[in-house]
Amino acid sequence: MEKRNNLFILILTIGVFGILNTEMGIVGILPSIADHFQVSISKAGLLVSLFALAVAISGPTMPLLFSGINRKKVMLLVLGIFVLGNIVSVYTSSFTILLIARVIPAFLHPVYISIALTVAATSVSKKEAPKAVSKVMMGVSAGMVLGVPITSFIADTTSIEMAMLFFTIVNAAAFIATLIFVPSMPVKERLSYGSQLSVLKKPITWISIFTVLFINAALYAINSYFAEYLETITNISGKTLSLMLFIFGGASIIGNIIAGKLLTKNAHKSVVSYPFALGVVYTLLFFLGKFTIPMALIILVFGTVFAVGINICQYWITSAAPEAPEFSNGLFLASGNLGVTIGTSTSGLIISGMGTHYIVLGGILFLILTLVFILIRNYMYNPTKKYSSYLK
Repeated sequence: MEKRNNLFILILTIGVFGILNTEMGIVGILPSIADHFQVSISKAGLLVSLFALAVAISGPTMPLLFSGINRKKVMLLVLGIFVLGNIVSVYTSSFTILLIARVIPAFLHPVYISIALTVAATSVSKKEAPKAVSKVMMGVSAGMVLGVPITSFIADTTSIEMAMLFFTIVNAAAFIATLIFVPSMPVKERLSYGSQLSVLKKPITWISIFTVLFINAALYAINSYFAEYLETITNISGKTLSLMLFIFGGASIIGNIIAGKLLTKNAHKSVVSYPFALGVVYTLLFFLGKFTIPMALIILVFGTVFAVGINICQYWITSAAPEAPEFSNGLFLASGNLGVTIGTSTSGLIISGMGTHYIVLGGILFLILTLVFILIRNYMYNPTKKYSSYLK
């Protein structure tokens, strides 16, 4: 039983990695895509922002619509559509078709992730549930940050087509593993739409949604154009750029471990401190971005803090609506990806008007808004009380 559960969670983690890698891995090759399709870097950024917008739109609705269907069938459907979309992306010579091939699968993105997080928790004992969820979250973080340097390295050593083929291979592997090893999972106790939607009546849910939105906007105002920043400001490219992005990805794994300990020890103190920690990183990035060696150290810290932020986002919303786990995970994905869209779009405008160096200012602006909403939640809901007493 334990071995079966471990295999099951591993498959979920691979599937989550494949889907998040498809979404964010493209960040590492945006400059190459802009050159290949002869479009501006800000237009190439639509591959990130429109994907994220599709996830933001479908996040609150699609998990609800699929909540009564056999979960194995749903996971196979989502993975299959991602495989097809990735195959089209590899062979198209049209930027418009590339954009469409990415956006269509994006609408089903929240379905798989919310199911994976929920099923991981229910596949083991209640005591072991946090550990199972953390493993799947590792796939989320790895897909969001490790996919970038991996894709950048493949594109640098071969071609952007081969880099996008990597997305296809990972999703196809998850599809085959799910088909062979994952048992049928009919939904036994389906929560009504009304009971799940009722969490939106609580002010704390909306406060948490805006917090997560602004955290992600702050993170991706920089991260979506990080490869461009390193090329134009730090003046590094090729294998050195790939190495820098690998450092970022490796640091994010450390960040996941740190986040688990921080949120377990003192969640609210960690959340309140977060905007200040990321603000320090961005300040250093702005003033030392031209120097390669300091940037290597900054990237190491940024990768760690980045992963902590993603874990904080998931915790902040699911702790506000624990009675509807799949729906709250959908809200986490929706608000997070809307933040990605806002952050990426804002930085695109800043690059066009002021230059790449000044995207840091956009990140700091969103951090200020993040802090405001964190303080509002802490003021309205005394963190010294247990959640069961003040979430109603």
